[in-house]
Amino acid sequence: MLHDLEIAYLGIEVPDPDSLTILFGDVVGLVAGEPTAAGAPTWRNDARAQRVIVEKGPATDAVYLGVEAIGVDAFDAHAERLRAAGHQLTAGTSAQLAERRVDGLWQTTTPWGSRLELVHGLADTGGFEAPLVPGGFLTDGVGFGHVVFATTAFDQSCALLTEGLGMTRSDWIEIELVPGITLEVQFFHCNARHHSIALARAPFELPQTLHHVMFETRERDAVGHAFDRAWAGGFDIANGLGRHDNDGMFSFYVVSPAGFQVEVGHGARVITDGWDDDRRYDRMSAWGHQPLTRG
Repeated sequence: MLHDLEIAYLGIEVPDPDSLTILFGDVVGLVAGEPTAAGAPTWRNDARAQRVIVEKGPATDAVYLGVEAIGVDAFDAHAERLRAAGHQLTAGTSAQLAERRVDGLWQTTTPWGSRLELVHGLADTGGFEAPLVPGGFLTDGVGFGHVVFATTAFDQSCALLTEGLGMTRSDWIEIELVPGITLEVQFFHCNARHHSIALARAPFELPQTLHHVMFETRERDAVGHAFDRAWAGGFDIANGLGRHDNDGMFSFYVVSPAGFQVEVGHGARVITDGWDDDRRYDRMSAWGHQPLTRG
């Protein structure tokens, strides 16, 4: 299938960046990367220089998302596509290129409020080992994972992904939670990963747009081990072990100290040429994913 985009990195801003160290490092099993020039901690789940960047600030939310074009030609083509869709692009400065460790960068503001950074040439460190995650993480050709944002600017956000970035909807979930309130989530792919970005229609402005970030392990047992570490560490479990209906992911969700959630999963469906399963689902999970409370 066409593969010219991947999710490159996620930038998060919180008052205390060190507050996420135990979750990312000791629970999920990410590996610390080199701090940015400004001193922000970074985290990796493969040989790329940085996949999550945690900056100090008041937002307590995702503040930028890096989307990597595979090659200069794709980088130029997607920049033109964004412009044609009405998005104003600003070139990254030399300092920004160095901070992101990329060869090229265009940025624009998303309808959901954070920056979109279209990049190419994210640096590769040449090696990676995750001591807590035997087998490592699934990133080759699909980027570091997926992200889910909730926004009242839902239709405009979907248009940015499809018209501006050329992503394709994989499927969607629509559930009536209570009379008059419907949960709608649409899932979008740009490579073989079932979804790199998903968008939830928020009924009103929420304190955070980032609902969760997902890291996919290559081995199923790595999910169970991460769950045990999260439970033993006293973290709140938003959703226990379960399997999603639409993408088939076996996973759980842990609540970060900043409020957004982290999903650790394995075994999601793969997008193939001729994908024809873009349909509505009426449940989040085939089984499990129940909230867990401590006695």
